[in-house]
Amino acid sequence: MLRGLKDNFEFAGYGVLTAVDGEEGLNAALDGKPDLIILDIMLPKINGYEVCRLIRGEGLDMPIIMLTAKGEESDVVLGLNLGADDYVTKPFSIKELLARAAAFLRRRRQSEQDVYEFGDCSLDIPARKLTRNGQQIKLSPKEFKLLELFVKKSGRALTRDEILNVVWGYDCFIGQRSIDRFVTTLRGKIEPDPHRPTFIHTIREIGYKFEPPEPDASGS
Repeated sequence: MLRGLKDNFEFAGYGVLTAVDGEEGLNAALDGKPDLIILDIMLPKINGYEVCRLIRGEGLDMPIIMLTAKGEESDVVLGLNLGADDYVTKPFSIKELLARAAAFLRRRRQSEQDVYEFGDCSLDIPARKLTRNGQQIKLSPKEFKLLELFVKKSGRALTRDEILNVVWGYDCFIGQRSIDRFVTTLRGKIEPDPHRPTFIHTIREIGYKFEPPEPDASGS
C-alpha cells in the first residue's frame, strides 16, 4: 500500500516522503515539515494516534488524513480529537484520496483570508458580518463563532467535543443536542435547502463537516 500511494501521488506531481513505522514517520514529519500527511493508524513502534498527537504537540498544523481499517466511530473520534483533519476507511479509492488531499492543500493556501465566499453567502471575519445575496443575516455571537470555525476548518471532520471546546469552552455545560440545535439554526440561515444541506454535512456518530461543493473547473 505504501508503494502504491507513493507512486500515485508522485504521478500526480507531488513530492513524497515515506516511512514504514511511526517513529520514522514522526521524524520525517518533524524534520521535513510536509504540506500534508497521510497517516496510517496501525503502525509499528508508535501508532498513528500517538504520531498525530506528537505532531500537533510540536505546533505543526499541516492537514493530516488518517487511514484506518477500523469501523468503530470511537476510534475515528479519538484520531480527530488528537488533531487529525479527516479520515479514510480501508479499502479506499485512490482517486478519492487524491481529491481530498488536493482540496486540503487548496484550502490551506486560502486559510489566511478574511472574507469567505460560499454559495450566495459571504462571511467577513474582521467585520463579523454575514451577508446572503447582499443582505446582512443576523447571527448570535455563538452562531458567528460556530460558522467562523466551520469556514476556517473547511473540509475537516469536526467532532462535537471539538466544536464544544472552541465555541463554548469546556467549562460550559451544554449537551450534544444543544450543538445540534445551533447547527440546525445556522443551516436555516445559510443553506439553500436546510433539509438537504449543501455546506454543513452531518457525520454520523461523530460531528459535522463544512464542505462547500468544489467550483466547476469547466465554468459550466
